[in-house]
Amino acid sequence: MTGSTSNEQLRYTIADLQQLMRRLRDPVNGCPWDIVQSYRTIAPSTLEEAYEVVDAIEQENYQHLKEELGDLLFQIIFYTQLASEEQRFTFDGVVSDLVSKLVRRHPHVFPDNSLASFATTPRTAEEEQAIKQRWEQLKQEEREAKGHAGVLDDIPVSLPALSRAAKLQKRASAVGFDWPDISGVVVKIEEELDEVKQAIASGDGKALTEELGDLMFAVVNACRHARAEPESALRYTNSKFEQRFRFIEDKLRERGISPQDASLELMDDLWEQAKSR
Repeated sequence: MTGSTSNEQLRYTIADLQQLMRRLRDPVNGCPWDIVQSYRTIAPSTLEEAYEVVDAIEQENYQHLKEELGDLLFQIIFYTQLASEEQRFTFDGVVSDLVSKLVRRHPHVFPDNSLASFATTPRTAEEEQAIKQRWEQLKQEEREAKGHAGVLDDIPVSLPALSRAAKLQKRASAVGFDWPDISGVVVKIEEELDEVKQAIASGDGKALTEELGDLMFAVVNACRHARAEPESALRYTNSKFEQRFRFIEDKLRERGISPQDASLELMDDLWEQAKSR
């Protein structure tokens, strides 16, 4: 721990955070809640903290981002403390493996495969493309070394469906299985929408669910070609919908009307007002 005068706030380090975690996990004098946790029990919190980081970024609330990054870091410290107790690996081992992997994946930055080496020559467009191809090749070699021979292997099934769809498509695209441009994807979206309409007309609920999934998968493909992250795009639309609907509620409240008692025509009119704001 680093400190200055008594009038200044103490500044802690990663070592202090690790010490705090060890204290929380102390079987005699630690925190009862932290003592009984496991990898699985804290995994949901990790997902929640990751989403809160993204939320702070999208709101451009950087003070909040600082706090949320700390919460996410705490999750990593927690996992590595559990692993250290079980003599599996340590935090330092995680950092060392990460640096080694990133140096290996960036030969265009670290030409001698060491953190101390530097690339000094400017790169051409052809070299930039070669770097991208080499990046994918290195990642595939790493997957194969872990026993993941398939192109789509090791994509976590626990990812949000939109993100996983984009990742599946990106991985397939890396080996050439892709539309040449977004126009082909738009045609595919139109085809899938027609199939949704057919499923609706048939009254087959199972078929409709499947066709809606196909339609969403095609829309994710359009997002990818447009370089729009689908989760971010949908979160933005969710936020936009929420703001507009709150506008409707506010206007109805001014008139002494609840949303349940308002007509659809009135709410549609207020919706258009919200859009024009």
